[in-house]
Amino acid sequence: MSRDMKWDSALLDRRTLLRAGAAAAFAAPLGVFGAQAFPFRSATPNIDFSEFPICKTSSEAAPLTGAPRKLKLSWNAGAVCLAPLPVAIDHGFFQKQNLDVELVNYSGSTDQLLEAIATGKTDAGLGMALRWLKPLEQGFDVKIAAGTHGGCMRILSRTDSGVDKLADLKGKIVAVGDLAGPDKNFFSIQLAKQGIDPNKDVDWRAYPGNLLPLAVEKREVQAFLASDPIAYLWLKDSAYKEVASNLDGDYKDKSCCIVGLRGSLVREEPQVARAITQALLDAAMFTSQNPDKAAASFQPYAPKTASLQDLQAMVRYHTHHHHPVGAVLKQELKAYADDLKLVSVFKPSTDTAKFAERIYVDVFGV
Repeated sequence: MSRDMKWDSALLDRRTLLRAGAAAAFAAPLGVFGAQAFPFRSATPNIDFSEFPICKTSSEAAPLTGAPRKLKLSWNAGAVCLAPLPVAIDHGFFQKQNLDVELVNYSGSTDQLLEAIATGKTDAGLGMALRWLKPLEQGFDVKIAAGTHGGCMRILSRTDSGVDKLADLKGKIVAVGDLAGPDKNFFSIQLAKQGIDPNKDVDWRAYPGNLLPLAVEKREVQAFLASDPIAYLWLKDSAYKEVASNLDGDYKDKSCCIVGLRGSLVREEPQVARAITQALLDAAMFTSQNPDKAAASFQPYAPKTASLQDLQAMVRYHTHHHHPVGAVLKQELKAYADDLKLVSVFKPSTDTAKFAERIYVDVFGV
């Protein structure tokens, strides 16, 4: 199948398609599906936006005028931490900015996703900073406009594994879904900060997602990395415990996911770039203040094993109130780039301040 054919998905009934896609996503390894476009679903009419405070990040610019601006936005439909996206549709935040947004479920490689944004197959996307920064260093024409939340990555082990804290991973075998994944990068950084060489002192082994349970049960590994919702669902089993997460220590106040915009969109239609960023920030704030409603919006995308109560707990756990822009976000991007130097993902010679300045865009100042 050609790359263009992958992006020309049929407009199917959203809920039927999403339930089927979510079930498949948790039964197959990452990257099997490529891109799937979901049709735009009309926002709920007559939304009362006075029920909660809108983010005050913009210059109070008026919504776009004329016909609704059609946009495509890439995301991973199985990631519960991205609940603000269906919230933005269900609760009218895209509509408020006069945007007609089509969500594109993309579970292929990060390089492919960023190439899709850079080349105009989609206009924007959400993803993990610790997976995006290296490809962005290599020159993709994608600009970072905002952080979206913190939390969602965890290390788990069996309760009888002898692994109780991060330092206990020294000399152990740890299963990962992707050896270049953001969770592996994140916890490698934390190990390095404790004086443990993550490349020599830990045996990282890649397992397809559908084989991870078997590896754990057979005691082939002593710990494994996972993200919500699957990590949260594992923790409901009393045989497993959380060893660490990306809300530990200083990271509890940092965003882990970011909003990327097509570079040409920022340059040619800055008000459209502002509008989509504002809609996402407002949806994140709504999610923080209305976690039960946000969980209900995400439920069609969730695995069948996750109850509504499970999703509500996960939404509350993730820090949707933290969605930085401006100097705060640039500092976070620089700090992550500095961290990636520790584990040899970034070259020692990289000027991380200049790098953060290059990839960030202030859509509210244009």
